[in-house]
Parts: sequence; C-alpha cells; structure tokens
Amino acid sequence: QVQLVESGGGLVQAGGSLRLSCIAPRSAFTAIQIGWYRQAPGKQREWVATVGTGGRTNYADFVKGRFAITMDSAKNGGDLQMNNLQPDDTAVYFCTARDIYDRDYWGQGSQVTVSV
Repeated sequence: QVQLVESGGGLVQAGGSLRLSCIAPRSAFTAIQIGWYRQAPGKQREWVATVGTGGRTNYADFVKGRFAITMDSAKNGGDLQMNNLQPDDTAVYFCTARDIYDRDYWGQGSQVTVSV
C-alpha cells in the first residue's frame, strides 16, 4: 500500500501559522491532484482544500482567506500554508494524492493543535 509522507504539523497559538507538506513516492505514481482533509476529535473527516496540476484551487468555506494550497510537481507533492489558525482548526490533517487512474492515496496524518 503506497502511503504519502507528511510533515509540518505541531502546536501553535491562535493567530499563528503552520505549513504542512506532503510528498508522494514518484516510483509509485505521478500525482495529478493534491488534497487535504482534517478530522477533529469526535468528528467526521472533512475536506479542506484541493489543487490540480493546472493550478486550480478549491477551498472549504471555513478556510477561505486563511489557508493556501499549492502543488509542486517537481517533488510530486504539495503544501498547505495555514495562517490565522484558530482553536477550531485543531485536528489531524491528512494529505491525499490522485493519480491518472483516479486512484487516491493517503498520508499518515499530521497533528495540528491550536491553543487559545
């Protein structure tokens, strides 16, 4: 089972920033789309943002204007820049990558904790 490699989670105070990164092993597949989801304690996993190789981005309403997703074809992955973080953003964040056959691959999850 191919798994993406995530990095960049951590603890930050409200109003702070974090950057999550995700890399897919190029030997396994070439990513054409990168996405991020999150799951807070006791809640269902929810979609956060998506970006394709053409650069088109989509965001959930609750992160618009605060988060920025980018795709880096050179590293076969992408980043999620998170600004003005709030306690409600506390969650485990998961990266996904899609290949040309519409198969999705997942990262192991990165804990993001925002304190008041």
